[in-house]
Amino acid sequence: MSAQPPAEAPLLEAHGLTKHYRAGGLLGGRQRRTTVKALDGVDLRLRRASTLGLVGESGCGKSTLARLLLALEAPTAGTVLVEGRNLLELPRAELRRRRRDIQLVMQDPYTSLDPRMTAEEIVREPLDIHRDLVPKRDRPARTRELMEMVGLDPGHAHRHPHQFSGGQRQRIGIARALALRPRILVCDEPVSALDVSIQAQVINLLKDLQREFGLSYVLIAHDLAVVRQVADEVAVMYLGRIVEQGDRDTVYGQPAHPYTRALLSAVPDPDPRSRGRGGRIVLDGDPPSPAEPPSGCSFHTRCWKSQDLCAGQRPLLATPEPGRRQAACHFPESVPS
Repeated sequence: MSAQPPAEAPLLEAHGLTKHYRAGGLLGGRQRRTTVKALDGVDLRLRRASTLGLVGESGCGKSTLARLLLALEAPTAGTVLVEGRNLLELPRAELRRRRRDIQLVMQDPYTSLDPRMTAEEIVREPLDIHRDLVPKRDRPARTRELMEMVGLDPGHAHRHPHQFSGGQRQRIGIARALALRPRILVCDEPVSALDVSIQAQVINLLKDLQREFGLSYVLIAHDLAVVRQVADEVAVMYLGRIVEQGDRDTVYGQPAHPYTRALLSAVPDPDPRSRGRGGRIVLDGDPPSPAEPPSGCSFHTRCWKSQDLCAGQRPLLATPEPGRRQAACHFPESVPS
């Protein structure tokens, strides 16, 4: 019997990624120090030319995770590896070169572009910083090429951001992210600030760029419908931890974690004939504070399946269905046979 070929090594990995912030304030006339656990031990893997969707409520740690993946902040603990090399241990010069491989598409195209710069200057700026990539004489042509690549008219290169629509501004941001020929794009809520009709155009653009250049995406979003269109794999975050992850169809079709079920039950159904039949799950209370997370399972204070075990023991990201999905739950949903 022939041996199975080895699995392809992931392009991007995070192991035990943790980020705690120290916070303080006055309480009863005394200074009180607390620790905010923005991320509390996150593991993830991004395959080449694929998309990993990160979903969860606001405040669950998605954007903090993005900053750590880009090495914009140092974690309290854990590692970030690109092609097996730990970004956090690289010398400054090597880290600067490695950052070319992983770039950011920001959330708000209205505030992420410098209003004093023209579109050409914004897109060309990474090339002016990393001057060894493209000779100075070739940068104007490369800038026009990048604008065309994302569907912008190069004839508008001398316009300022306020002269573009929201969708066009986000295309400028995408062109800027592509300037250094990265292999990974971290897209932090890239369409949440756009109209629905424009969202579809930007999503289709990201898909086309991925097919053409073999890009890998980490797509951070709270809109599960957007993630379903784009992602190959999905990771669901709650209070700084990943509570479920797996391939898109399994997570959406047969969610194992109660929190994932609750999120999916809130997605609007476009078919008017089936509305009201989906069993909307309304969670009690608000998400706990990351400064005072619950003991055991972080979701047990809002979970309808909670038992004594959930409050006393933190569940690991166990695998209820080998090779397809993982869920950090003591009592995961069973998979229909």
